Formats: sequence, C-alpha cells, structure tokens
Amino acid sequence: MSKRRRARIDFTDSAIAQTNKLTEPEIHALDRALAALSADPTMGEPIPGSAPELRRYDDDIENVTVIFYVTALRTVIVVAYVEA
Repeated sequence: MSKRRRARIDFTDSAIAQTNKLTEPEIHALDRALAALSADPTMGEPIPGSAPELRRYDDDIENVTVIFYVTALRTVIVVAYVEA
C-alpha cells in the first residue's frame, strides 16, 4: 500500500504579505490548517466562476480561512488569501 505524498504549499505575493501581519498564535493556527490541506487538497468548497478554480477552506476550530488553488497533478497548493 503506497502512501500518498503531501502537496507542497506555496503562496502568492499578496498571501505572503497577509501572513506577515499575523500574530504568532494565528500563524500556528494557519500552519495546522495548511497541514490538513496538504494531506487532502480537495478540502474546502469550489468558488464558482473563478479561474483557475479557486477553493475556499474554512477551519472553524482554528478560525482560519484559506483561498487556494491546486495544480493539475495535485502536488502544489497555491495559497492566494489567508485570514486568521
């Protein structure tokens, strides 16, 4: 049984700027949400009419929102927006 590799996380410039404004607890919450997304890039809901197809993941436990898209081979998740 082969274990699926986690997707790599990458950030747009605007998402990097947003993460630079987060507090330490918010960064830890975001890290946990991104770890979950890297294990299952299909999490979240598609955002209709977006190109590339953006997805929105809301982690109610960590109080984090991530807007992202996944590359065709599901090996990279590109984070476009974060809110914590």
